[in-house]
Amino acid sequence: MARAGGGLDLGVARIVVKRVLMVAFHYPPAFGSSGVQRALKFSQYLPEHGWSPLVLTVHPRAHERSSTSQLADVPAEAIVKRAFALDAARHLALGGRYPRSLALPDRWASWLLGGVPAGLALIRRYRPQVIWSTYPIATAMLIGLLLHRLSGLPWIADLRDPMVDDEFPSDARVRRAHGWIEERTLREAACVVFTAPGTQRLYRDRYGLEDARSLCIANGYDEENFAQASRLTSATQRSSQQLHLVHSGILYPHDRDPGMFFAALAALARRGVVSADDLRVTLRASAHEDTLGPMIERAGIQDLVRLEPGVAYTDALAEMMSADGLLVFQASSCNHQIPAKLYEYLRSGRPIFALTDPAGDTATTLRECTGGEIARIDDAADIERRLEAFLSQLRARTAATAAPEIAARYSRRAQTAVLAGLLDRFLPAGALRAEVDRG
Repeated sequence: MARAGGGLDLGVARIVVKRVLMVAFHYPPAFGSSGVQRALKFSQYLPEHGWSPLVLTVHPRAHERSSTSQLADVPAEAIVKRAFALDAARHLALGGRYPRSLALPDRWASWLLGGVPAGLALIRRYRPQVIWSTYPIATAMLIGLLLHRLSGLPWIADLRDPMVDDEFPSDARVRRAHGWIEERTLREAACVVFTAPGTQRLYRDRYGLEDARSLCIANGYDEENFAQASRLTSATQRSSQQLHLVHSGILYPHDRDPGMFFAALAALARRGVVSADDLRVTLRASAHEDTLGPMIERAGIQDLVRLEPGVAYTDALAEMMSADGLLVFQASSCNHQIPAKLYEYLRSGRPIFALTDPAGDTATTLRECTGGEIARIDDAADIERRLEAFLSQLRARTAATAAPEIAARYSRRAQTAVLAGLLDRFLPAGALRAEVDRG
């Protein structure tokens, strides 16, 4: 006899079609955020564990940057609903200005108007057992909260990083809105997921979050993407004379400030340790070229440092794999966070030069993987000394790299298995796994 909720009565046991509603702002064709890879790869690999993904995302117009390069990676079995959403800064502005009330908790608050009805329609039609929503777009968390309340389904909040931390967000009204959502998320979510141990500890202290309702699922890398990228690196020729250092991704002016690195690089140039003939630094897709360009000019290192635009994801991975060394920036204000790119760096097998606080989670992870050199991000003298040694090791080919077996712990497939185990907790008692229903 058929039963509601996608199940069949079979005596005592019950077979169910396992479905999860995934609320994710960053999903292809979104481009330029590590969040794209997290949501996309979870949706790709969850079917291996019997979970069919229902993806609720935004209409492509809402994305600041988009690319078709990863649309082919969206799994055929995923049901994707792109709901109405606008970017207040681009679609609701007059003369470059827009009312703050239209951008609380963020510029995509209009997604609520399309996302909640679309989510309820998906729930009524496909009967998922769990709702999963992912930050850092606060509206995604608010949609997850409202769908949980309206449907009664358990909700997993993939918080990843803190919604409110120190002076973030800087705008007081946005900060209050984020705090309101954060407090209700910690109170109502069946489980809250973080990407770093430090963030998990922070929320245990802040809200008394019990271990049974929290889990750490790290960001990671995708082996399939690296296999594709490795084919591109075969055509890449590296100069034996000029070392190439790469930072791939956003450089936030505050939390990933490269100012002291620029000062150290200038000092090495003045001493004749480096020159444009033997060193090139690429800052790929920094998203803050208007700020970084003048900083580079003031330091007088235009011949050493290049600001380059974003490229397709596999091209970015290929550049990492062909570089001599990779740069990561993370200030002490983010000690309880780990940049998602660090896991891709570890998999690339290239030496890493980390500018961070030695006491933070980024440095701890790097030491555990024995994959690089650590310098204090706010100490130009320390950076100068350690960078000089790092460059010497690169030239001598003695710089440390992460062991492949350690990096493998952070594959997206391995992290998805952890998420699938969490989702399984919310199946009906006595349920048996069924084949994924494609229709």
